[in-house]
Amino acid sequence: MSQDALTLLRQLHWLPPSSSALSAPLLDWLMEEDSMTRRFERHCQRVTVEPVREAFVHAADIPDEFALLPDDRRYWLREIILYGDGEPWLAGRTLVPESTLNGPEAMLRQLGTRPLGRYLFSSSTLSRDFIEPGCVEQLWGRRSRLRLSEKPLLLTELFLPASPLYRSPI
Repeated sequence: MSQDALTLLRQLHWLPPSSSALSAPLLDWLMEEDSMTRRFERHCQRVTVEPVREAFVHAADIPDEFALLPDDRRYWLREIILYGDGEPWLAGRTLVPESTLNGPEAMLRQLGTRPLGRYLFSSSTLSRDFIEPGCVEQLWGRRSRLRLSEKPLLLTELFLPASPLYRSPI
């Protein structure tokens, strides 16, 4: 399941937020500016994270995402499945340029089973450049370039079939 979800995540087709395929309830989820972890916590008792892959990769390993990040020697890759009450709700992929991983941002390599949102949204230096919605095989996703202390990272999320996003009319 986790590898299939992460494969689909890498196949998302990006849409402008003005696309007619995006209903208001769907946009409400996909364009969420706050922590998705916090939003999920309103729909379950417990949010947990299963790290699937954490490793440094090179630009050649991320050809589709490379253009959205600064040129760097290596990038920290973290792929996870986020669960709500034991159900897989979201596949996540974070890419962090090595140059971002200095100072307090070095913690991004040590999140383990801690949701990224809990770390990011506890920082007063967090900003977001954009949110881009996407879809693949009737599943919805999004990607965002975020900045911590002006240092970028790219987060891509795929909402899995059990996600509460699909419980409201979309």
